[in-house]
Amino acid sequence: MTKQLTPLNPSAAPATWLGVMGGGQLGRMFAHAAQQMGFKVAVLEPALDCPASHAADQLHSADYTDVDALAKLAAQCVAVTTEFENVSAKSLAFLAERTFVAPSSSCVSIAQDRMAEKRFFIECATTSGVFPASHKEINSDADVDAVSDDLLPGILKTVRMGYDGKGQVRVKTRAELHNAYANMNGVACVLEKMLPLAYEISVLAARGADGRAVVYPIAENVHRDGILFTTTVPGPNISKESAEKAQAATLAVIEQLGYVGVLCIEFFVLTDGSLVVNEMAPRPHNSGHYTIDACVTSQFAQQARAMARMPLGDVRQHSPAAMLNILGDIWFEGKSDEAREPAWDKVLALPGANLHLYGKDTARRARKMGHITFVAATLEEAQANLRKACDILGIAP
Repeated sequence: MTKQLTPLNPSAAPATWLGVMGGGQLGRMFAHAAQQMGFKVAVLEPALDCPASHAADQLHSADYTDVDALAKLAAQCVAVTTEFENVSAKSLAFLAERTFVAPSSSCVSIAQDRMAEKRFFIECATTSGVFPASHKEINSDADVDAVSDDLLPGILKTVRMGYDGKGQVRVKTRAELHNAYANMNGVACVLEKMLPLAYEISVLAARGADGRAVVYPIAENVHRDGILFTTTVPGPNISKESAEKAQAATLAVIEQLGYVGVLCIEFFVLTDGSLVVNEMAPRPHNSGHYTIDACVTSQFAQQARAMARMPLGDVRQHSPAAMLNILGDIWFEGKSDEAREPAWDKVLALPGANLHLYGKDTARRARKMGHITFVAATLEEAQANLRKACDILGIAP
């Protein structure tokens, strides 16, 4: 039974501060949501001109392991969270000795290590009913030689770090696997068996300090070059049975973790309809951005509620939604290196368009610059307007 903790109501005088480790777009959107509820937000981030710096009430510009900065953040804030999983788990543990931290360092450390994550998913499978893909840890050329033939073709991934398609390579043969591992420069890796994938879904959930958990509608995702391209909610292809199974599995995982905060788990739906768990993110997630415009409680407001030990919000989706990720590529025409502003006026003329730009001053190809969520009375209308936006912005639909 989770210990009941006193809710931390927002106050103006003295201000009730919430802290965030990381100053990216997730920290920026968290700040907006928390401030709307009456909290003030402090961010710890090395970069001065980060997306969250434009929204936060205070920026502590320091390394994530800076003990003095961490101590100041803990003294200032009634609770601290992280906006990305690769912040030092030791830093979160340091903060937890001085203030409330959600999610905990132990939860974050599992998500930082793909092998620890897979072991945890296997432990959860007795209650979740869902397993990860067949895999093998690779730490040497001898491990490559020992790989079972049925794991090929596969995907070689670094055990730590790596996101948006970075730190992973598809391999068809043992020779390609040897070459890919050599190019990883000796870091620990894991080889995952390639599966007959029909599509990918993600399940967003939140759990409060009181042990109550909620789960959002199923999101169906499309990736390009390893980066999220679109999210459609409700997922148009997933069956009711599979959706309920994925949601139940997510709730089983979040309960076994003893998690507090927002958690996203990605699943593969295979061509035979079965589910395979892929990975989890111990934070609000790119595929959950649609909740800002299409749900009663956004994922960022939910994170603030969980941190402050307040009741969790209603996860009901009031409008079908189709979300388009915006990468820096659309600032450039063809192979030109000269950036120009996209036609936002034409995009915003489309019904149900909600534009979210992240305040990044420099557009670069493959860099996440923002997203657009289309809401409508029907999913078909939302998807049609997303396709129109792709046409305006020069994105292949």
